[in-house]
Amino acid sequence: MLRIRLQRTGNKNNPTFRLVVTEKSNAAKGKSLEFLGHYLPTRDPVVFEFDKERIEHWISKGASPTDTVARLLSREGVKGLEKYIERYTKQKKRKEVEEKEAPAAAPAKEEKKEEAPAEDKQDTKEEPAKEEKKEKSVEKAPAEDEKKEEEKKEEDDKGNSDS
Repeated sequence: MLRIRLQRTGNKNNPTFRLVVTEKSNAAKGKSLEFLGHYLPTRDPVVFEFDKERIEHWISKGASPTDTVARLLSREGVKGLEKYIERYTKQKKRKEVEEKEAPAAAPAKEEKKEEAPAEDKQDTKEEPAKEEKKEKSVEKAPAEDEKKEEEKKEEDDKGNSDS
């Protein structure tokens, strides 16, 4: 499968690219079939020169441009490259997703309460028990901290009395 892609050239921290047609399986700096243009992103006005006729010729022969090349070419006015441009979607953060799902889930629970009041009675008995367990676990944590502080004081006192 033929690809129209960028081939990196140039020095370290000064990239320049050749626009080439090559076999997809070839190495990035390997042999290419044809040189179509160049891209100089580090110049103050960015330089992107290419042979539009040859690019259209290779696309008609079945060559497909890479995502980056398709974006650069469409920016320069070449038409018909939308099918080669990949669409990226940003992932939402988990907290935002959970907050949006939580209000949507709440009305569904209210509907269930109206349909099955027997289940609600059972749920209400279990919920306070869960809340009590949570409160107890929260209360234990400060108590443990106090015990640790008392042990440290005792060790300090023993260390002071020994000296």
